[in-house]
Amino acid sequence: MIEQPFNEWIDLAQPRLGAKVISASDDFFAPKERLIKPEDPIFIPGKYDDHGKWMDGWESRRKRTPGHDWCIIKLGMTGFIKGVHIDTSHFIGNYPPSASLEACNAPDGPNTTTKWREILGTQNLKGDSHHYHSVECDKASTHVRLHIYPDGGIARLRVYGEVNFDWTTQDFSQQIDLLALKYGGRALSCNNEHFGSMHNLNIPVPAINMGDGWETRRRRTPGNDWVIMKLGRAGHIQQINVNTAFFKGNYPDRVSIEGTALNDTSLINTDQLNNAQWITILPESKLEADRVHRFSKHICEHSQLSHIRMNIFPDGGISRLQLMGMAKPD
Repeated sequence: MIEQPFNEWIDLAQPRLGAKVISASDDFFAPKERLIKPEDPIFIPGKYDDHGKWMDGWESRRKRTPGHDWCIIKLGMTGFIKGVHIDTSHFIGNYPPSASLEACNAPDGPNTTTKWREILGTQNLKGDSHHYHSVECDKASTHVRLHIYPDGGIARLRVYGEVNFDWTTQDFSQQIDLLALKYGGRALSCNNEHFGSMHNLNIPVPAINMGDGWETRRRRTPGNDWVIMKLGRAGHIQQINVNTAFFKGNYPDRVSIEGTALNDTSLINTDQLNNAQWITILPESKLEADRVHRFSKHICEHSQLSHIRMNIFPDGGISRLQLMGMAKPD
């Protein structure tokens, strides 16, 4: 797994969140849809199709006229973009020399009158490389447009950011999942995610296999593993659902959950999180294989919380985590 600098943010261009590649100027050699495939790109020597060498990404033909190629992606969820990853893996003699990125907020889809704003100026690219760029964008976006100059192939595009939910539409008398991705809940940090990403914990669709959860390596030293998550909005937790679906010989023996109240309008760094005043919300509780555990009676008294830390003992995998409760009204 390639380490990248935006691990505290969500990839807004995931197909399982509803992201789609909706148009491109040209995708003669490799279809535009591959640009946001969740799997890491691969290379298969000797594999060809009707148009030429099979490549795992988006690739346009060699341009013989003025101009450049582009591709438009609908994000899975509206959000504030914080960083991008332009991946040219396996593209060596056919990658674009440079690329730039624009974004827009067009809930009904972009058209000829849509106002695009540049969020990443033209950047030089290298072949078979990972390009990470921070983005300063204070406006929510629904779509991005990737420009490549003049033509060539990009293996993957990841668009990292924070989901933007319109809380003026929310009925605060209704119980919700305070960790739900749609409300802006997200994982911030963990001590280990060797086999599965912490960002799988609050994905809004059921896990499809053991690899679709958060799983740590086998612990060979004292201690336990943990993950810290930010609630979409501060609130009071009434029920905790811990799902170990597909984890049968590798689920944690026990789980506990702690909570804290921090300023959730800014990114809290790891040191601040680790040094926060954590209180017990769910004492250590036994887990079983491949099932949903619903905890409500054992939840400790607490005030409004903004962040939680889930501890698993000693290690293992959790498929999904839900914190059902009441969000703090305005």
